[in-house]
Amino acid sequence: MLGRFVRASTRERVLELGAGCGVISIMIASIYRPREVVAVEIQHDLAEMIARNAAINELESVRAICADLRQKKIAGVEPASFDLVIANPPYRATSSGRENPDPGRRLARGESGATLDDFVRAARRYARHGARVGFVFTARRAAELIATMRAKKLEPKRIRFVHPRIGMPASVMMIEARVGGGIEASVEPPLILYDRPGIYTSEARALLSSH
Repeated sequence: MLGRFVRASTRERVLELGAGCGVISIMIASIYRPREVVAVEIQHDLAEMIARNAAINELESVRAICADLRQKKIAGVEPASFDLVIANPPYRATSSGRENPDPGRRLARGESGATLDDFVRAARRYARHGARVGFVFTARRAAELIATMRAKKLEPKRIRFVHPRIGMPASVMMIEARVGGGIEASVEPPLILYDRPGIYTSEARALLSSH
């Protein structure tokens, strides 16, 4: 969903923080063909997977870097040099819910590693003035995300909530902020994922297709 929500032009540089296996970076590189996509991932095996995925898909614009986004300096990632920064931060706050027994999954899904504040701080560090910052996050922490972004001078410009079905509360939010932007924001129509259990809506199918 995030890969379709954000947009990039061929002249732009894109940075993904906490890229996992690189699905979003690969998708953005394939769809929009930006000048460069840098995917930062702390887990070495996943960073290697990003590089392999890029090679398999012949996407020379994608560069994988194994690093902790909390570092103030990451080799090959210059501050204030990206036109678009994207992230899918862990949804669970520290000490909330059951811990996943798998260390890698625990790191990816919870804040045992980088917190929401760490992700927002890093996005602000690497986005140039006027750049866009796109996050997908749990709707339950929407107020926290917006407040954290605004505290770092990232002004929300586009917001879209994702609902499992009509009449159900939003489960996910997508947000695009701008570095140093104005205070007005556009709340886009909700995205409904399912017409009925197991059957995507036509819009969801179009967003999730490979074309």
